[in-house]
Amino acid sequence: MKNLSTIGRILFAIPFAIFGLNHFLFLSFYIGNVTSFIPLGPYTIILTGIFLIMASLSIVFNKYVKVSTILLAILLLIFILTIHIPGLFDPDKWQFALIELLKDTSLMGGSLMIAGMVFESEKGN
Repeated sequence: MKNLSTIGRILFAIPFAIFGLNHFLFLSFYIGNVTSFIPLGPYTIILTGIFLIMASLSIVFNKYVKVSTILLAILLLIFILTIHIPGLFDPDKWQFALIELLKDTSLMGGSLMIAGMVFESEKGN
């Protein structure tokens, strides 16, 4: 069962590394989509990319997983509140916003589950 958890943890982390890299590879795309109320514009995009990559590495290498998955869940909640929910009110983009909202909600749940499993395993030791 431990092997399944390890594989699941790594598979969960890989997309976040790719999402983070995308913040650098497609920076101009992200800058073009930043809303005016997100502070520091391009710097926020770069910092978000760094945070996503760091969270992914933490989860893959099984270091500081509880902290990184809780912070990752908070970051995903910020995405939901600042990007996806406002996007639901755009008549041209609401379908995409809904898909992204559901994806990030699911990933946030997975992140909290991993944090909970780490907490429970630490409590049991």
